[in-house]
Amino acid sequence: MTSTTTIADYPHLFVGGRWTAPSAGLSIDSVDPATEDVWARVPRATEPDVDRAVDAARAALHGPWSRLTATQRGRLIFILADLLERDAERLGRIETMDNGKPLRDTVGEVKRSVEWLRYYAGAADKVEGTVVPYKHDAHAYTRVEPVGVVAAITPWNSPISLYSWKLGPALAMGNTVVLKPSELTSVSALEFAQLFSEAGFPDGVLNIVPGYGHDAGAHLVAHPGVDKVSFTGSYPTAQAIMRAASNGLKRVSFECGGKSPHIVFPDSDIDRAVSVATHSAFRSTGQSCSLGSRLFLHRDIYTDFLDALVRRTERIRVGMPLDPSTHIGPHTSAEQLAKTEHYLDAGRREGGRVVTGGGRPSGYDRGYFVQPTIFDGLDNNSTLASEEVFGPVLTVIPFETEDEVISLANDTSYGLVAGLWTKDISRAHRVAAQLQAGMVSVNTFRPVHWTLPYGGYKSSGLGRENGLAVLREYCEIKSVVIDFSADEPADPFADA
Repeated sequence: MTSTTTIADYPHLFVGGRWTAPSAGLSIDSVDPATEDVWARVPRATEPDVDRAVDAARAALHGPWSRLTATQRGRLIFILADLLERDAERLGRIETMDNGKPLRDTVGEVKRSVEWLRYYAGAADKVEGTVVPYKHDAHAYTRVEPVGVVAAITPWNSPISLYSWKLGPALAMGNTVVLKPSELTSVSALEFAQLFSEAGFPDGVLNIVPGYGHDAGAHLVAHPGVDKVSFTGSYPTAQAIMRAASNGLKRVSFECGGKSPHIVFPDSDIDRAVSVATHSAFRSTGQSCSLGSRLFLHRDIYTDFLDALVRRTERIRVGMPLDPSTHIGPHTSAEQLAKTEHYLDAGRREGGRVVTGGGRPSGYDRGYFVQPTIFDGLDNNSTLASEEVFGPVLTVIPFETEDEVISLANDTSYGLVAGLWTKDISRAHRVAAQLQAGMVSVNTFRPVHWTLPYGGYKSSGLGRENGLAVLREYCEIKSVVIDFSADEPADPFADA
């Protein structure tokens, strides 16, 4: 492993269509998770910078952006998608340096983000108001209008993907955006701003303010000039945002993680289920809100399935993320690695058996690497089965009956996604109807797609992303009534 010798410098924020220095002159180091070396430096926004960004977004909202038709907005988003596609390889490499995800994954995510943007570009002029049959001597209709200035706060695990998830529908509906990316992975946001400017959007439609949650983020969500907050991250942070947003009754939408059940019945396609269960538990080094991190296996297949799962897991190649043969790379930060190691210790303390993995892979003394790990011998109330690890740690639990496993699957404070495997179509519909999750997949797992609404029950979130459903999260519905009655209106105070 070699150290990074050149530091990429990004000294400016993107505010009002211009590159501007942060008011306090501060910066944040971006660390390559594979080497622990600083590879880039980004500006750190503070409260005055957030104020300028919100002001710029409001000016654009009521300025040239508001005078574009929906079709013209869509055309600009199409151009942005084309530019993102053009630079997919370069941006994927930047993302890999920033968050440690393998290059083949990051390039794939950028290319899929292109499709998200194109989907919402096409939807921009498809959302219509309606004529309402109110009464015969009046014309009543509804208008669909932007909600206003949107604060978009994104996490570090899939930055460019989440930019497209939030910006696509927000811009399609005519909103302006202040984006605060994670302080761990802000480089791709600043590169994205370059493409945004090249696409020809009016100044101020998108503003990017990298910074820490406790100052830039907190000030942004409480800002009186912000009309909506869209946040992806932890449940406690979402609670804090909701409290801050309550002062102005801001619109909020949250995606806050999960502890997803993955159920395998004995009549399943076992070979395929083993392959998908392995990928769904360990992809992205476990740094995903929708991992199938609780694997429920029917007792009749438990031993054989677990043996096959271990063999499949031990073939996963942990390595340097720029190596095209690597399956999973390091954690994004030292903090996340320490958290995963804490959970590994908790699993052992509570009597769990490490079936495979459980520590740092050999040959990696630097970098935030950890082995894919499988525990059995823990019940559904254990720490590993009830708390979101955000690392490559899978808990395997046996079950005997359909009713039992439905109860176990729903016994969690989360409800983002769930999956089950069976060849019985009646069972598939019956169980899917009873699982408390925003997405249930049968004979696959987490088929996230731009056309499919995505969001959680319970502590997993509020509102939906993706699909056409998300467009309603970014608009206001106004009723307009024009009365053309010839009769004099009744005077309720005539006898006064």
